[in-house]
Amino acid sequence: MTGGSGRLGTALRALMPEVVAPPRSELDVTDPESVRRVLERHQPKVFLHAAAYTDVARAEQEREQCWAVNVGGTRNVVQALQGTGVFLVHISTDYVFWGDRGNYREDDPVGPVRNYYALSKLVAEEVVRVLPQHLVIRTSFRPSPWPYPTAFTDLYTSQDYVEVIAPEIALALRGLEHIPYSTLHIATERKSAYELAVRTRPDVRPSSRKDAPVPLPEDVSLSLERWQRQKKTLTKAINSSHLT
Repeated sequence: MTGGSGRLGTALRALMPEVVAPPRSELDVTDPESVRRVLERHQPKVFLHAAAYTDVARAEQEREQCWAVNVGGTRNVVQALQGTGVFLVHISTDYVFWGDRGNYREDDPVGPVRNYYALSKLVAEEVVRVLPQHLVIRTSFRPSPWPYPTAFTDLYTSQDYVEVIAPEIALALRGLEHIPYSTLHIATERKSAYELAVRTRPDVRPSSRKDAPVPLPEDVSLSLERWQRQKKTLTKAINSSHLT
């Protein structure tokens, strides 16, 4: 796994101690040689690419760094995996959609995008699809408690706290052989960012996305129909002892 020291990576390592997550000193996705060395050393069957540049506002000023990690890093991973038969799971974002209507399904058209971070993640998805064996997981998560003094009342999302999202992704990872799709939306119900924030920080103040330093969507909530059906399949497989 790349990004093992990030929020999602840390949560997944706690849930799945069998996961190998080399530190950045050993696995730097912006260095193609380090990616190849790690593959040769560990010989994985599944490669989880969770490393990303995720600061949406700062990405507007640090475009080169954002692109180097999100696009260049993904390209380095894909190039190293080509011809190996290793299955790639890529963590993507709801921001690949324009975000004016919400309830986006996996096969809805992506783009255009609202900001540079979203552009980099959209391009990264297309890079991943070069590989014949891949799963793109679109998701969104926050640390708990809500880390900011304010939250947007006019930005709707399916994101949730990382301790809610990580077990869902862990379930998908354990059941990859039972997933027939190349794209999955893993999140929770539609809500405003403010409604999510007050769950863990009752004193959070309401604010508007119009005051944000970067263009943001109105509604990037995701359709979860596919994942809800898939969860039933995976749960049945677990109960039948087909999964460990």
